[in-house]
Amino acid sequence: MLERLGSLPVARSVAALRDEVAQWRRAGEAVALVPTMGALHQGHLALIAHGKKLADRVVASIFVNPTQFGPNEDFARYPRDEAGDAAKLAAAQCDLLYAPTVGEMYPAGFATTVSPGPLAEPLDGRFRPGHFTGVATVVAKLLLQAGADVACFGEKDYQQLQIIRRLARDLDIPTRIEGAPIVREADGLALSSRNAYLSPEQRAIAPALHRTIAAVVTRVGDGAPLPEAAAWGAAELARAGFAKIDYLEICDAETLLPLATRERSGRVLVAAWLGMTRLIDNLALPRSGA
Repeated sequence: MLERLGSLPVARSVAALRDEVAQWRRAGEAVALVPTMGALHQGHLALIAHGKKLADRVVASIFVNPTQFGPNEDFARYPRDEAGDAAKLAAAQCDLLYAPTVGEMYPAGFATTVSPGPLAEPLDGRFRPGHFTGVATVVAKLLLQAGADVACFGEKDYQQLQIIRRLARDLDIPTRIEGAPIVREADGLALSSRNAYLSPEQRAIAPALHRTIAAVVTRVGDGAPLPEAAAWGAAELARAGFAKIDYLEICDAETLLPLATRERSGRVLVAAWLGMTRLIDNLALPRSGA
């Protein structure tokens, strides 16, 4: 049984979601899933547009997943605007919103989790213990609940994207995982729901995150040793006004281990704080000669 928010159909239960998807399948239509935590911005809507290019129907899910937040993180204050999000999805021609409750996703007695393995150990895994177990578990459930042909995720959460690709492959979940490029403000800041937390002064500093990792990519391309370029970038962020830098690392684009040779594609990944707001970003580092 579907509800409606404005013109957008809404499924609140796994059964309602599966019933709707089954109807599309009987009509021979392909289905794309775009998982989100709501507070939608243009980056999310770009994923909807990407899904529409890949499939006949697009389902967006909105679920602020409690199991991926640590005890001192921002679960309670994470921005929520279901009605506003539904209006944006309708305007983007999304076909269905899946908005389950916590009780629907984690019913009484729920006890099984997905261990995301070595990809979850570096970077955010060091600073957000348990985070990727929560992500892997909820994404596995969403992929199985929707039974979509393809699921779209943004490259801003690059480590998460690599973990989800591995999860689908290792667990034989027959959904193709598609990454989509980061959507940025005109000044380079990666779009994020958490940008709403920034004060005007912090917002003025925030674009230094992207500028700095872009400069790191340039320095490496000019021949700087990888550790030296990463250390320079972290020092630049501190000078720009970031209160704390969790990491600025140059990693293998596939394994997320420290990049050992320029003969493999890399990724420059960063997480840094402005006040109480943690921002992340990343850029590709092509292999030498590519």
